[in-house]
Amino acid sequence: MKSEKMPLYRNRKLSAERRTKDLLSRMTLEEKATQMLCIWEGKSKTLVDKQGNFDAKKAGRFFKKRAGLGQVGRPSDAGGGKNARDMAVLTNAIQEFFISNSRHGIPVIFHEECLHGHAAVDATSFPQPIGLGATFDPDLVQRLYAMTAEEARTRGTHQALTPVVDVAREPRWGRVEETFGEDPCLVSHMAVAAVQGFQGDASFKNKNKVIATLKHFAAHGQPESGTNCAPVNVSERILREVFLPPFRQAILEAGAVSVMASYNEIDGIPSHANKWLLKDILRKEWGFKGYVVSDYFAIRELQERPELFGNHLAEDGKEAALLAVQAGVNMELPDPDCYRHIIELVRSGLLRESMIDALVAPMLQWKFRMGLFEDPYVDPDAAEKIVGCEAHRVLALEAARKTITLLKNEKSIAPLNPGKIKTIAVIGPNADRVLLGGYSGTPKHASTLLQGIRDRVGDSVKILYHEGCKITVGGSWQQDEVVRSEPAEDRKRIAAAARVARKADVVVLAIGGNEQTSRESWMSNHLGDRPSLDMVGLQDELVDAVVGTGKPVIAFLFNGRPLSIRNLANKVPVIFECWYLGQETGPAVAEVLFGDINPGGKLPITIPRSAGHVPAYYNYKPAARRGYLFDDVSPLYAFGFGLSYSRFKFTRPRLEKATIRSTESTVLRVDVTNTGKVTGDEVVQMYIRDKVSSVTRPVKELKGFERITLVPGQKKTVALNITPDHLAFYDIRMKRVVEPGKFEIMVGNSSRDQDLQKLVLRVK
Repeated sequence: MKSEKMPLYRNRKLSAERRTKDLLSRMTLEEKATQMLCIWEGKSKTLVDKQGNFDAKKAGRFFKKRAGLGQVGRPSDAGGGKNARDMAVLTNAIQEFFISNSRHGIPVIFHEECLHGHAAVDATSFPQPIGLGATFDPDLVQRLYAMTAEEARTRGTHQALTPVVDVAREPRWGRVEETFGEDPCLVSHMAVAAVQGFQGDASFKNKNKVIATLKHFAAHGQPESGTNCAPVNVSERILREVFLPPFRQAILEAGAVSVMASYNEIDGIPSHANKWLLKDILRKEWGFKGYVVSDYFAIRELQERPELFGNHLAEDGKEAALLAVQAGVNMELPDPDCYRHIIELVRSGLLRESMIDALVAPMLQWKFRMGLFEDPYVDPDAAEKIVGCEAHRVLALEAARKTITLLKNEKSIAPLNPGKIKTIAVIGPNADRVLLGGYSGTPKHASTLLQGIRDRVGDSVKILYHEGCKITVGGSWQQDEVVRSEPAEDRKRIAAAARVARKADVVVLAIGGNEQTSRESWMSNHLGDRPSLDMVGLQDELVDAVVGTGKPVIAFLFNGRPLSIRNLANKVPVIFECWYLGQETGPAVAEVLFGDINPGGKLPITIPRSAGHVPAYYNYKPAARRGYLFDDVSPLYAFGFGLSYSRFKFTRPRLEKATIRSTESTVLRVDVTNTGKVTGDEVVQMYIRDKVSSVTRPVKELKGFERITLVPGQKKTVALNITPDHLAFYDIRMKRVVEPGKFEIMVGNSSRDQDLQKLVLRVK
């Protein structure tokens, strides 16, 4: 009797497309449908015991039909959290089960959150993306996400639900911290860098890369009223020119494999049911060949999600599944829900099986391309060695250093000379608190501002400490209820803090927000959006009390979104914006405080004077900022702004060609010299404005930038390309064109007019 011939899909020499076609031809409808399902919260019922270890008996009972599974969500959180070795052991066990107990031996994909490091026990945690935006350093971003990919993949992860490439134009929104900022050019560069870090060349040969997932598609960053998941009311032109470019660039330039649809609706159509968005634009216009995953529970929300909201496009979960499949959502996350009805929908004739084939095929292809059919397991020893290692800690520190942004430095009070100071008072609710932000893991090392200062000065300077006041009670990101502190108790603390401040030569004030006051609002009992941008609690009273002592004050802000800090800006001579710096907060803050490093960050988002000044983004239309009665219409601090301990001189910029055709390119060059006394970083920024156009255009748009490091006296020529793509826009017929005429080219070190030099480019 002859042995059965090896099926084509088992032949590793064949292309992933050929292998996928063969495998699909052998699969039943049920087997195909299960590839569109994931298990996350259901792990405890289906895959693991109470300690989070694989339970073969439980898995055998639940998956007895041998149909397999598409994905397993966040194995890192099993049993309350797995360290590197234990997670590697767990993913190996789960993988072995599905390969051995499904008819065709199809492996599962493990996905994880990797927003600013793998959100897992012992993983390296670096600054939140809003802080990475402040670095204006795509190379750094690529290295950070390459590090994260290695840490995650060595534990068994295959897909990161990252990067967030939303353009954040609504500072009241609690998810600003997850984004790279308000500008499509900056976000696009960071998106490409992040995907390249995660995926490399997408060959996945060395088992140190993961699939990147662009989210949230699309326009999630400007929700109505600033509340998460609210409708986004923008025109197609704004959608194409502001919100879609980061997705498009990350797909066309970096080859992003996966996209996550967004919760919000655009023009009345939620993204998970939007054929125009997921088919016409994503797949037809851009040629996207990867797969779309749903945001968590978002397909159910096409109908109604209990205790939250519903879009009421569907009568029930089955109809919601129909809409999502027809729109092109390949996989439902995080647990089997609406897509359990897929088999029924096909058998009843509402869906064609060929539609299921088309959605399952790219997910199978990437399982082949990742080599999971041949080499699906990871090495627990390697995981233990790599995750949270010293080299990764050094990289996290570099990122924290480059994030810190100096907003104000009157009389050059900073940096401090520890040799001339006897006593420092460290005061504030964020002084002795580990601040990582949302979607964080539990790193091996984490340092606070207070600890960093103590470690830096040792016994040479006396350090006094007082909390000053509270922001919220507790304050954990995971803690649903947000409890305000008691004002009477806080005023007692503030009085005590002022007494401490009087004993010091200088005060370091650590204030801002915490992981509760700005976070993803995912349920009615877990909110994070705010109608105000003021600091929560009595922090402004703390500012007044400390300033009232007459001591010099240096403030460090930690927050996930812009805060209206008018009182602070008026009264405190030195202000640093830190966002969330990650596990190396303490060392980075201490180094910048004492001048070991020179701050070089720039604001990736405008800081408004108040919530009433929203929208406040810099790239507004000409009629949008005419003025306010009784208030200044300008921002408190502008996009791209950031000071240094050094000074930089820009020479007159010049164009390689001052007149070009609409299909030609030119180069802007400018010489930058460090005229100060210390080495420092400067970010050269180029903005462009079309002077006369067929539709209104923004007053300026960032189109190029470069972060440079100069020693004292050093001069560098920075060259920034100007291509037709930099000059193009969607005209009155919604065609992307370069119109002949004059373009104002602006170059400098922030978006403020006073920081920019201008010249004219003529296009004929």
